[in-house]
Amino acid sequence: MQIQINTSNGIENKETLERWADAEVRQALARFVADVTRVEVHLSDEHQAASGGGDKRCTMEARLAGHQPLAVTQHAPGVDEAFRGACTKLRNAIGHALGRLDNHRDRDSIRKDGDALVE
Repeated sequence: MQIQINTSNGIENKETLERWADAEVRQALARFVADVTRVEVHLSDEHQAASGGGDKRCTMEARLAGHQPLAVTQHAPGVDEAFRGACTKLRNAIGHALGRLDNHRDRDSIRKDGDALVE
């Protein structure tokens, strides 16, 4: 699983934050390592021009092997809260998408041995 972390100019301690975010994403998505090929994380400060910290945003996009990408966004007062919220949302979205696919594959057919049921 490849992970790319992108930060805007309003985010401080970028190198430390990127190492931490990489480790957190790997841990949160460990059970999906066979299905997720790439995760992009975008951290930004939406109101950096305004006085004070402002609103932080974390957007994550996961690329699943053979499927459409999934994207989630979380807004919060701090980078940590925004990141953790987005990470939880992404883990749930991937689990839901893959679970739905697994459930579809495990269903019994209304046909037995390729023949239609006849009563």
